[in-house]
Amino acid sequence: MSSSSAAAHQHPHQHPWRQGGGSGLVPLAALIKEEARTERRAGGGSRICARGEDSGGSGVGGEPAEEETRWQRPLLRYGCAAQSKKGEDFFLLRTDCPRPSTSASSSAASPHPTFAVFAVLDGHNGNAAAIYARDNLLNHVLSAMPRGLSREEWLHALPRALVAGFVKTDKEFQSKGQTSGTTATFVIIDGWTITVASVGDSRCILDAQGGTVSLLTVDHRLEENVEERERVTASGGEVGRLSVVGGAEIGPLRCWPGGLCLSRSIGDIDVGEFIVPVPYVKQVKLSNAGGRLIIASDGIWDALSSEAAAKSCRGLPAELAAKQVVKEALRTRGLKDDTTCIVVDIIPPGQTIRPPSPPKKMNKLKSLIFRKKAKEPSQKLTKQHSGACAIEEIFEEGSAMLSERLGPHSNGEHTSSSLFTCAICQVDLEPSEGISVHAGSIFSSNSKPWEGPFLCSDCRDKKDAMEGKRPSGLKVL
Repeated sequence: MSSSSAAAHQHPHQHPWRQGGGSGLVPLAALIKEEARTERRAGGGSRICARGEDSGGSGVGGEPAEEETRWQRPLLRYGCAAQSKKGEDFFLLRTDCPRPSTSASSSAASPHPTFAVFAVLDGHNGNAAAIYARDNLLNHVLSAMPRGLSREEWLHALPRALVAGFVKTDKEFQSKGQTSGTTATFVIIDGWTITVASVGDSRCILDAQGGTVSLLTVDHRLEENVEERERVTASGGEVGRLSVVGGAEIGPLRCWPGGLCLSRSIGDIDVGEFIVPVPYVKQVKLSNAGGRLIIASDGIWDALSSEAAAKSCRGLPAELAAKQVVKEALRTRGLKDDTTCIVVDIIPPGQTIRPPSPPKKMNKLKSLIFRKKAKEPSQKLTKQHSGACAIEEIFEEGSAMLSERLGPHSNGEHTSSSLFTCAICQVDLEPSEGISVHAGSIFSSNSKPWEGPFLCSDCRDKKDAMEGKRPSGLKVL
């Protein structure tokens, strides 16, 4: 067993079924209620699970609804199921993360300032990158958040902090010199607001009340994403299929050197810096009707469409739904890859289970409009309402340019870092050391080299390599 495998197995599988304690004839409902109170007082903990070689499993858990307050939170129920082929899929389940340094006004409106995190990480060329991202990505995101924000300000700053956290995770893992890589689909749920950041081809979908299925991620596969192919070639990479004897080309489009099928990932130092860790980010707000999230690795999506996955588990509680999606994928395609699925039900207060969603018929015109929207990831801070599924789209951005992702919005609100702190790695900078993220951004239409946020020299080198401004493949320390 390699050292990275050993690290993975230091986290024993924690089955989230919770049983009440006590003696005598105590009603089960009383035990569950007491357990919920105990968990709230304890502040919650981390449920981190890893899949070893040829193993499988499932889990179920939940977060109790708040008592009647001015700011009611939904009830979260989740389940996780996995079948392993290579031992490179990992996932993260945390349901009670404290929101750091929330302002007093926000705390008064929300007496329990916590959020939940669910993530799927599908490693390749070994599991070291997936393990590192699982253990460090959340901390790196939180370290990029300004302090003392209200809840609304915190949610507004979250997309930029996610970008900084992904890039920092990639930079630190690459400094270790290991050639592994991983996808990452990282979901943060704060009340009714869902923020998803993703690189690679693990996917998150939303099955809203009424049966409308929405993609909350974009697949970064070179075969299917024309914009990503153009970006990679413009940055110095080559895109083509595998050549065999006789000159025939086989298989999906790959990036050379390295032969990776993805255009974005964490790690992959041997492939080239044009394979970037900058995530696509989407933020939406649900109505109090709630909805269901399905977060899964490509072992699911290579077998099932988004609609088929959602339909296969409707009417089932989250823990059984996750098992059913995995079962359906295996029935359709067999176990050809690691297969991991997390199902999260976001349930209105006062309900214990998510009511089943009948399939919703969509006319052809509306279907075409929806597909067009899904292919346009460059919209910023748009708000769109759908009467059918009651979803408010708050933010969507997929650019790979750090000058566009880390720069301040036009309204002048908080940026992801202070004036003398690197926006990515958070190291302190002397006044003369900081280099603007806009400096030399030949791809940016709003290049303002005198404006922040600022980067340290190492992170500036990382940015230049990602944009093709220096030879790729150089190790960044």
